[in-house]
Amino acid sequence: VGSMQVAEAANAFLSNGLLGAGLGAGLAVIGAGLGIGLIGGRAAEAMARQPEMAGNIQTAAIILAALIEGVALFGLVIKFLIQSGVLKAVAG
Repeated sequence: VGSMQVAEAANAFLSNGLLGAGLGAGLAVIGAGLGIGLIGGRAAEAMARQPEMAGNIQTAAIILAALIEGVALFGLVIKFLIQSGVLKAVAG
């Protein structure tokens, strides 16, 4: 196995790892955006139907939005772990 083949394999590994990490982060953020958008729309619709329950609906919507943001942050942390692992594997 020549050094050129090893370098090409390392470059392919780096490219695929970084591509996967980027796609994973993008999907996590897109999913969070869609989820929060749906929560906001449904909460506004529910408050329009039952104005007397607006406080409870708003509280529940804020809690759900925070949970969704937590999942998105978890996805980004995993992305950074994958990215750093790929870079360390190629460098070391």
